[in-house]
Amino acid sequence: MQHIGQIIQKYKKQVEQIEQSNLRNLTVLNDGLNLSIDTLNQLRKELRAKERFIKQGDEIHFFKTDKPFINGRIKFFSKVRRFIFEKPNASIVKQIDYAIGMIDKLEKHKMRNLEFFQYARHCNTSLDHIYFVRGNDKLDFPVDTSHYFTDPEFSTSHDNLAAQVISYDLLSNYYQLELKSLRKQNENIIVEEISPAILNGLSWTASKTDLVELIYALHSSGAIRNGQAEISKMAEVCATLFNIKLNNFYKTYAEIKNREKDTTKFLDQLKMSLEKRIDLDNAK
Repeated sequence: MQHIGQIIQKYKKQVEQIEQSNLRNLTVLNDGLNLSIDTLNQLRKELRAKERFIKQGDEIHFFKTDKPFINGRIKFFSKVRRFIFEKPNASIVKQIDYAIGMIDKLEKHKMRNLEFFQYARHCNTSLDHIYFVRGNDKLDFPVDTSHYFTDPEFSTSHDNLAAQVISYDLLSNYYQLELKSLRKQNENIIVEEISPAILNGLSWTASKTDLVELIYALHSSGAIRNGQAEISKMAEVCATLFNIKLNNFYKTYAEIKNREKDTTKFLDQLKMSLEKRIDLDNAK
């Protein structure tokens, strides 16, 4: 089985490069789909013409792991292409609904085959000799019959379901990332719609630490809602107002508290700057 192993290893290197590319690009998706189909056909020919499984364990591994790894990506690339083609050219909200619908459809398919999904997830092996050995078609439990219409010499009762488990993981991750991206776009649109034009061009040019110091000072003084405003909300408003990311401002505040000297450095600087300006204005 050495030659088959070489084909599979070559495929894994090539498909990894494709999967790290832009999977919103139809050319990239087509490359992945064609590579996967060509590799699977190559393995089919090799298995028929030259190589045979010496041990049953080799046959199980091929139909449980190797073939589904490739076939699962055929399903993935094909369905992502369809996702892109059928995604509505409409509002972001409708695109979000479309992505949610695809995730729901994926989950329903999983639930219809939940028993096998659990078998695969738990790395169970007790039924491998039935699921992943060719010729076990006359069984007393439901099987995936799609291999009857493809190539029974290159299929088992459950290798296509194993591929569906792999495609489920790939598609679920893809759809969730798309949904996250769409929701982020929608949030940005909402912010742009509700932000007054007067706020454009305002930027915080002092340090982020200085801004956190100011936020905590305002909160502590009770100047906003008599001190009852949530500090996280105040930080969010300031971040939006000045178009700045404050990240973990709680940690920044902890660093401010741990200063050896000049604990309120920025506030002291503000006071000095204002006093200097007042003196200059009065001297005019």
